[in-house]
Amino acid sequence: MKWSETFIPTLKEIPKGTEAVSHQLMLRAGLIRQISSGTYSYLPLGLRILKKVEAIIREEMDREGANEVLLPALQPVELWWQSGRYEAIGKDLFSFKDRHKRQVVLGPTHEEVITNLVKDEVKSYRQLPLILYQLQTKFRDEPRPRFGVIRSKEFIMKDAYSFDENSRGLDESYQRMHRAYVKIFSRCGLNCLDVEADPGIMGGGESCEFMVPSGSGEDLVALCQSCGYGATLEKAGCQRQEVVREKPRPLEEAATPGARTIEEVSRFLKIPPQKMVKTLIYETTGGLPGSSCHEEKPGSKEGRGEVFAALVRGDHTINETKLLKLLGVKELKLANESLIRKVTEAPLGFSGPVGLKDVKIVSDWAVMSLSNFVSGANKEDKHLVNLNPVRDFKSDVCGDIRYIVDKDPCPKCKAPVAIKRTIEIGHIFKLGARYSNSLGANFLNRKGEEKPVIMGCYGIGVNRIAAASIEQNHDEDGIIWPLSISPYPLLILPLAGNNPKIMDYATELYEELSREQIESLLDDRDESPGIKFKDADLIGIPLRVTIGSKSLAEGKVEIYLRKTKEVITVEKDKVVDKIKELLSGTAN
Repeated sequence: MKWSETFIPTLKEIPKGTEAVSHQLMLRAGLIRQISSGTYSYLPLGLRILKKVEAIIREEMDREGANEVLLPALQPVELWWQSGRYEAIGKDLFSFKDRHKRQVVLGPTHEEVITNLVKDEVKSYRQLPLILYQLQTKFRDEPRPRFGVIRSKEFIMKDAYSFDENSRGLDESYQRMHRAYVKIFSRCGLNCLDVEADPGIMGGGESCEFMVPSGSGEDLVALCQSCGYGATLEKAGCQRQEVVREKPRPLEEAATPGARTIEEVSRFLKIPPQKMVKTLIYETTGGLPGSSCHEEKPGSKEGRGEVFAALVRGDHTINETKLLKLLGVKELKLANESLIRKVTEAPLGFSGPVGLKDVKIVSDWAVMSLSNFVSGANKEDKHLVNLNPVRDFKSDVCGDIRYIVDKDPCPKCKAPVAIKRTIEIGHIFKLGARYSNSLGANFLNRKGEEKPVIMGCYGIGVNRIAAASIEQNHDEDGIIWPLSISPYPLLILPLAGNNPKIMDYATELYEELSREQIESLLDDRDESPGIKFKDADLIGIPLRVTIGSKSLAEGKVEIYLRKTKEVITVEKDKVVDKIKELLSGTAN
């Protein structure tokens, strides 16, 4: 392609309102343009990159025996009601009524649609196992789109779904997809981590996320350099600490006028947050477990609107995902000020575990290891000092309900973990019978018994791969594309000036490369060398052939490697062979 015949509107300055490097460079290099908050047009270079990524995905998915389909973006809302996810996804769901007053959903994901398809077509174990995948546009009404295509309202996803007879078959399908994902991300030139994850609204059991370390990432993961453990913060377990009891001191009530937060009370009483406990009042539906300070996964019983107090150390943050699982409930929400006053007889900011009525107390393990700590007194402008578990209050449930923090002990080997920012580019789940049960996807097994199909789900953010690659591969001058997903492998850059022989040779080289089926971009613009060099570095094509009057007069050209900044001088008659050699792998 000739530069003059394509559409590459580069920008000199960093666009206002952009935070992530990938967002800035995608705009400056003319890959994308924003049309509204969270929605983007892909320009020729940007689309070529997406197509390169999609081709790699298709090759590896097909290699593992998956079949490509294309599912509708418009979905009947009844499917979402059947699966029970309509309320769970909430305001992120784009939903509207068509001209016949039927409610329709713009698909944020396709578990419901694919399960409905398989329900009608798969009737026997002889049709299993089966893996179907698609590359499709998804829609989510993000409340705060950020970082360009990393968090947007409209995006391209590769989603795959496996269907098996039993959990053993699901294990095999899961491993096949895990293997495919490792190859896909490696071929895209990404340094990628796979970490344990929580399935979230997808439901199901085992789950793994593929993460690219990046300072612009919105996801945080806990990593152990000692044993290799990795997990998202929602999933990462916290070690139960050894209890070293201080001698209990007498319980006292301290006046703390106007001090409500941990920081305010810490300053007022001159006590570190580590010696304080936060009491958060929740209301739940779905039942609370029976009393136990020994079982981390107690059973649950039916019930609605029960109230409980969750206790975490002052320097820790409660993990509601863990709290839900510990309690065995489906939903929980923080109590409003009216409910807090009702159960504590005090305003917001002074809640504590002593004297609560009709409230279950759930304590984090770190709270149970404390002695002589400070918490709210359930009285306005009052806190209790020298609180001790068991002596002063009883916990109905104890367990891990907090987020892991930097330098916490690894849940596997107890070495310190590090918290790193990352971009999620892939997520795989073992769904089990979560959707087949709710949507009625059953089959006849080898004994003639009707059983639910056992499912897995596997997603890749196609747009995010492009952004994550830029986050990992750039310098102060622009993007440095890996060869495998670069819009073009080669840029021909003639410094023509007033010398027509330079452009003649550049065109001759361009045509010869085309005959050799080597894609290249010829910068045939009538621009200064400075502008051409800056644009070349900005768009980040891995190889650049520079043709200048001095070197051409000597029968030579220069090949520049964008990643290493190495310059190789080559004889004119050997340049095509050298390009082939470099493109065979060493240029990446």
